[in-house]
Amino acid sequence: MSGQPRGFERGTDGPKVIVAGVDGSESSLRAASYASGLARRQNALLALVYVRPLMTAGAAFGVPVADTTGEIAEGLVAEIRQATERVRGIWDVRWEFHTFRGDPYNGLVTAADELKADAVVVGASESAGHRIVGSVAVRLVKAGRWPVTVVP
Repeated sequence: MSGQPRGFERGTDGPKVIVAGVDGSESSLRAASYASGLARRQNALLALVYVRPLMTAGAAFGVPVADTTGEIAEGLVAEIRQATERVRGIWDVRWEFHTFRGDPYNGLVTAADELKADAVVVGASESAGHRIVGSVAVRLVKAGRWPVTVVP
């Protein structure tokens, strides 16, 4: 070793930041639980990420969605805080909640890059349409930039 400082290096001593994508679905909440256990065992920071959609079909017809996506994010934070309180004293996990805007794939990529994630955990897609265009999980795996765990 030359003693020179090196740039950021992912996963050299195990994950330090684990990103878990949450959207309120059952599979995303299972993914968050799984990621929480990983973070606890690795003493890593758990970054829970909700990606707020830029525009939905309803918005195209004048239906206000900004309030709705904000309510979803607030609801997720409340649910996560309640779950944290239930396990207080059993184990503690350092966690943060982040919101990003965009489609789920690009939002999670941005989150993982900005948070310098060592690993990404997502729930398996519950949408039949993803068999045709590809799920977020498959696209993250194909990107090959982080270890990706898909929780059923």
